[in-house]
Amino acid sequence: MFTVKTEMNYSNEHECLIIGLFEKPNKFDGILSQIDKLFNGQLTELVKSGDLSARKKVISKVHTFGNIGAKRLFVVGLGREKDYSFEVLREALGKAFKAVNSAKLSSAALFLDSFINENVDALDAAHAVSEAYALSTYRFEGYKQKSNEPNQSIEDISVYCESADEEDVKASLTVGYAYGKGTNSARTLVNLPGNMLTATDMANYAQELAVKYNFEAEILEKEDMLKLGMGALLAVNQGSTEPPKMIVLKYQGKEEWKDVIGLVGKGITFDTGGYSIKSKDGIVGMKTDMGGAAAVLGAMEIIGELRPEQNVVAVIPSTDNMISGNAFKPDDVITSMSGKTIEVLNTDAEGRLVLADAVTYALHHGANYLVDVATLTGGVIVALGMETTGALTNNEALWEQVLEASYEACEPIWRLPLFEKDKQRVRSSKIADLNNSPGREGHAIMGGAFVGEFTEGKPWVHLDIAGTSTTRKEHDLGPSGATGVMVRTLALLVERFETE
Repeated sequence: MFTVKTEMNYSNEHECLIIGLFEKPNKFDGILSQIDKLFNGQLTELVKSGDLSARKKVISKVHTFGNIGAKRLFVVGLGREKDYSFEVLREALGKAFKAVNSAKLSSAALFLDSFINENVDALDAAHAVSEAYALSTYRFEGYKQKSNEPNQSIEDISVYCESADEEDVKASLTVGYAYGKGTNSARTLVNLPGNMLTATDMANYAQELAVKYNFEAEILEKEDMLKLGMGALLAVNQGSTEPPKMIVLKYQGKEEWKDVIGLVGKGITFDTGGYSIKSKDGIVGMKTDMGGAAAVLGAMEIIGELRPEQNVVAVIPSTDNMISGNAFKPDDVITSMSGKTIEVLNTDAEGRLVLADAVTYALHHGANYLVDVATLTGGVIVALGMETTGALTNNEALWEQVLEASYEACEPIWRLPLFEKDKQRVRSSKIADLNNSPGREGHAIMGGAFVGEFTEGKPWVHLDIAGTSTTRKEHDLGPSGATGVMVRTLALLVERFETE
């Protein structure tokens, strides 16, 4: 896919050459200055006429007419150097790769040095190139009848870099591509319809990952859950004809099984709301209610590719939430694996129930730190909108590491408060230890606070991706539909994790 070359040769033939252009008053420098000379100053004239722009994320296509070996230039506007960042670069490159794809070109060359400055070095730029390529060119094929027209896409990219070591650039390209591909795998899982991705299908997918990356895998069946007393997950599954699965993947990157990071992802493959049934409009799209599970599986793919020196246990409780004569009901009292009893006031607050047993099981497997990811509440959308993931925590040190990882991954999160009074609302049942739905006020906080009751004091961060797991519009780094949010944050957290 990527070939690194350490010397730029303008006579090399390519279908296109991608170069970056910063906003600088009335002058070219570096590679653009040299190309402008080969064009007899015509690039300068194009800038003056407005046909070539350095404004941020503006893509200008220029035919070379044989002045250089590349047939076309794709000039990527990078804006002002002082405002330049990894995120600006990644999005600009995503837009550029989309333009190359739209032109139905099968190969491209890119001059990496034109994309670096004091804010973004060559290795970060290389990571951005491969990650942006993977993310921006992703598409979910769906189930329409296929046309006979071939689906042309970029097959290889030559990266020219004169300012960094060739092997280091290759390594950064490899890492960035792994992050992009892991995110795309999560996107595909979320985009799949509920009848194409049951709990059994998700378990099979996890087992395939285990075989490919030599993870230890454990899939608990309904009989196993009964023996272990996983009454919360089993209650949610009661109305379904599909068997539930508790999916566990373990990656050991250290000699001893210690300092274990537990990644817990909600895997509700379709959510009707149960007897607290969703509206006819609200029920559409509930195939995406396993976005947390997809994020964890995507992160595990990256971990499998890059093999960090960390220990990770991934736990995914998976079922659908259906309605039948056997389904659980409001006013039911159930007993979780932890032994805590729960009064069910809302069967549409099922995600926190399955997460309760999953968190307990992650602790059973030795998790010392916990991060759960879930499309948990509509309340987080009301609070934070569709662009920001909500978070709760009981531990400042772990929270800081998650926050730093999210910043580096360009996946914004915002911490919501969690006070003792919030916890008391979750404990307010008169007939059980907990209730699963204390009311609409602070809905996102209540959902996370409930999960926190099962962490046994271990450092924990809760991530509510109900708003960020999908998008209704196409963007620079992908199409509408699933975003794969939190895949890169989780992978970066594991890769950079430091114990206290």
